[in-house]
Amino acid sequence: MCHSPQIDYARIGKDSFDFKPVFRYVKNLIEKADLAFGNLETVTAGISEKLTGYPLFNSPDQLLDALKYAGFDFLYTVNNHSLDRGTRGVVRTIEQIEEKGMKNIGSSNSESRSDSLIIIDMKGIKLGLLAYTYGLNGNYLPKSKSFMINLIDTVRIDSDISRLRDKGAELVIVYFHFGDEYSRKPSGFQVETVKKTFQYGADIIIGSHPHVLQRTEFLTKGNGKLKNGFVAYSLGNFISNQRWRYSDAGAILKLEICKNFQRDSIWINNATAIPTWVYKGFTGIKNEFIIVPSDTSFFKVPEFFSSSDKMKMIQSYYDAGEILFRK
Repeated sequence: MCHSPQIDYARIGKDSFDFKPVFRYVKNLIEKADLAFGNLETVTAGISEKLTGYPLFNSPDQLLDALKYAGFDFLYTVNNHSLDRGTRGVVRTIEQIEEKGMKNIGSSNSESRSDSLIIIDMKGIKLGLLAYTYGLNGNYLPKSKSFMINLIDTVRIDSDISRLRDKGAELVIVYFHFGDEYSRKPSGFQVETVKKTFQYGADIIIGSHPHVLQRTEFLTKGNGKLKNGFVAYSLGNFISNQRWRYSDAGAILKLEICKNFQRDSIWINNATAIPTWVYKGFTGIKNEFIIVPSDTSFFKVPEFFSSSDKMKMIQSYYDAGEILFRK
């Protein structure tokens, strides 16, 4: 996310910004992945539209430069803020993501693109990618533009997964923007949607929207090459200006997927999470937002952290341990 204070802290000129320092402590964790995905919960409608944070987001294009620098390959552009600047914001955000050398999932700038599902071949494993949101904050697309943003519709999800399988997808990854804000437990809607989506043939489900971490788990599924599907109901806040406990933290989820080409079998070899915490304050250079791993076993705490900062970061680490891998 990109709230107004984040825009202010990244400003380096009248109309210029630098968000790259935000990611300096996690860049090495993201860029080493074969594929890195993130939820872009804002739009980049252009500076002529006025840059704003909550409740109607519009972020500088340089935020996308920083996400590319940090190592992201795909950005989910389907969430309750996708229509904050209307259809023009949807279109321009997609254009800017592509211009920066990344790809988007979940929103489209043409009907033909919306109908063409994404399958990528990563080291011989064909991955099918889907994404949907629960809603658009009360905003609505014109009927002629309904293709632009994927809404959660179980009939469509079932159809999309079937089409991906027919096109050769071996593993289907679904992103959902859903759940109750600030609730650390999945809602009934989340649980039911995940259950149905696994029944339809999804293999991995990743969620966000609650702004706090929620549990991860393996669940038995009915079809596909994976015997057990994996779900992360919510990965919290990776970066935002929400400063209170639980919402100032998130996690980098790492999934290691393996394939036996002789037996044509696929499995998740390892699922781990690196808890993260957001620092906001003076760094000795200027006021900054910085994402840091909260595990002090492999992260040296910067000298500019106050004792209060250290305590909040450590608390967030233990909070993550309590939430992520426990039912």
